[in-house]
Amino acid sequence: MTSPLPFTPDLSVKPEVAAFFDDATNTVSYVVKDPSSKACAVVDSVMDIDYAAGRITYDHADQIIDHIRKNGLAVEWIIETHVHADHLSAAPYIQEKLGGKLGIGDKITVVQDTFGKVFNEGTEFQRDGSQFDRLFRDGDSYTIGSMTAYAMHTPGHTPACMTHVIGDAAFVGDTLFMPDGGSARADFPGGDARELYRSIKRVLALPGETRLFICHDYGPNGRDIKWETTVAEERSHNIHVRDGVSEDEFVSMREARDATLDMPKLIIPSLQVNMRAGHLPPKEEDGKTYLKVPVNGL
Repeated sequence: MTSPLPFTPDLSVKPEVAAFFDDATNTVSYVVKDPSSKACAVVDSVMDIDYAAGRITYDHADQIIDHIRKNGLAVEWIIETHVHADHLSAAPYIQEKLGGKLGIGDKITVVQDTFGKVFNEGTEFQRDGSQFDRLFRDGDSYTIGSMTAYAMHTPGHTPACMTHVIGDAAFVGDTLFMPDGGSARADFPGGDARELYRSIKRVLALPGETRLFICHDYGPNGRDIKWETTVAEERSHNIHVRDGVSEDEFVSMREARDATLDMPKLIIPSLQVNMRAGHLPPKEEDGKTYLKVPVNGL
């Protein structure tokens, strides 16, 4: 059964949304501004990595920082919709430059426990979510200037996935793609296609005019990259979960499709960094930082 919405959205509030597309990972990051003040939040930022060279840079994050500074904005929150498996978070870098509190869903502890074992992190790796400033539970609220934002638990892609609803805008992470892109995979450890269907239906229970902002787009069939749609458009046209597609039909499709997919190219560095809230693993005795590759571990 799909759980009811744990809050009542206020569609009269219309946040100003600036999007930043990262070509290397097909990720869309957002700056969400309160229309009544200079307060803003950053959603799903990206830290650049040349994995083959082992080199970290911050060009994408610097674009976001430049936008915020040029517009005189004040960062109150840095939000991660989930622990991403396809890009590294730049949250600590942005927080160091601009401030703000870092938030993620409270089921981060489940993800940390799972991948702490996969990467053999040992007891020094805290699995209690303490790397973040706020762990959101389903229905929790927080403020961005005069706006009230709500966190809605939408697991299935990962256990910690949250959709953040801010006025007439919802930031869905990887739970949904554009209508012609369908839905996210559900075969990572802790993922579940049946849970994903129910989470998507929860998102699609929002008012039809709610703007949905997508975390990834791959331009299916060669179309231009897009990242904004609506609940009504998804319900009418989403190729995986439009109205009329049953839970069993979705699960059968999703599981069959997932069985054909390769692992994301950056899953190994992404998980190690993102389960630490965007921080790199601690330095070794030689003063250098290393990322592990668990052989046959995923």
